[in-house]
Amino acid sequence: MKRKILILSILLFTQTAFGQKTLTIQDSIKVYFNEIKIATKKNHRLWNKDLYGALLFVNPVTRQLYANAPDSAGILKHSSKIYLGELPGNVNIANTSLHWGGKDWAMVMLPLPTNKQDRINLLAHELFHKAQPSLGFILFNTENNHLDQKDGRIYLRLELEALKKAVTSTTTPELKTHLTNALIFRKYRYSIYPDADTTENLLELNEGIAEYTGVIISGLNKTQAITHFEKSITDFLSNPTFVRSFAYQTIPVYGHLLYNQQKDWNKKVTIKTNLTNYFIKAFNLSLPADLKKTVNTISSQYNAQKIVDEETVREQKIKQLIAVFKNKFIEQPHFEIQFEQMSVRFNPGNIMPIEDKGTVYPDIRVTDKWGILTVEKGALMSPNWDKISITVPIKTENKKISGDGWTLELTEGYAITKDEKSGNYRLTKK
Repeated sequence: MKRKILILSILLFTQTAFGQKTLTIQDSIKVYFNEIKIATKKNHRLWNKDLYGALLFVNPVTRQLYANAPDSAGILKHSSKIYLGELPGNVNIANTSLHWGGKDWAMVMLPLPTNKQDRINLLAHELFHKAQPSLGFILFNTENNHLDQKDGRIYLRLELEALKKAVTSTTTPELKTHLTNALIFRKYRYSIYPDADTTENLLELNEGIAEYTGVIISGLNKTQAITHFEKSITDFLSNPTFVRSFAYQTIPVYGHLLYNQQKDWNKKVTIKTNLTNYFIKAFNLSLPADLKKTVNTISSQYNAQKIVDEETVREQKIKQLIAVFKNKFIEQPHFEIQFEQMSVRFNPGNIMPIEDKGTVYPDIRVTDKWGILTVEKGALMSPNWDKISITVPIKTENKKISGDGWTLELTEGYAITKDEKSGNYRLTKK
């Protein structure tokens, strides 16, 4: 899923000049479809495939749909070269790929970015996800909870600082130095968290390669690429957490820099590729044996003290928040809902791992056989994604149950029961 979820209204385009026809939202939608169609065709050699395909644009407020193709179930209605409809309430709205109406789609939320290249980047990213299985890539869904810990964040931030300097390098030796240092910080992070090499790689093969695809198809020139990456990394660092969103920053930079030397590098990548080792070899880099000693030597070049100070302060605040969430969703009476056939929408930029207990999602929407759960003040997702915990119910109106910051719309055949001994609630079938 791509970037933060935005719940915004769609505005009609204003009249561009006196006497000219005012563009409607349908007019602008046609322009967007045509832009990405031209861009993907121009860049078909990137994957030896034109990624253009079935696209759904969705207004997250009204659930109005705009499509570039008909569905297989006859739900969408043809109107002036595009297709219109309304997305059912049991389908979550997100920037993602999905199967709906008997067809595979790339879904993107409106409004789209006003900048054309940002717009094409976003659409190409989601079209890659739609085409992912046909390209031999599995859609991995991994969390990297070590990137919410102090050292994990420090060494990711140092890696990103080195990548920013690599992007702005003016000579080959300078570029090589900063790339080497970026990968030293990465390898050192892996020495602290041994499983990170695997879990980070899985997310980078999924979201990182998708975002790289978007960057290339957007057609940035060298100057624009520098501006884009510097801004993207700076914006990323303001996210509350990095565990699901870091791959949008790392692989696009490594990939774009390698693209300048080897335009077909991505075609050699498979689901079994270790991207870290791949880039080390592709850039012909040599990393030192004593990573810790080297890290201590080079860190000062990349604002290390400032980063350490900031992460030390954050760590204390996070410990306090974790204690609050553990009390709220584990120690106190709570409402636990088991999944059967769930679909979920959430913001990947603000989640919070709670030790080995799972992850708190501040805002999340879950649809399942039992109904629709909408959360605005936090819920605890279990580590293996088989259940979710929220606060106890406060109010019940027919099949609509609500609590502090959440609502549950139940389908027929389900009910809530309370364990009088523990005070916990659970969902049961009648």
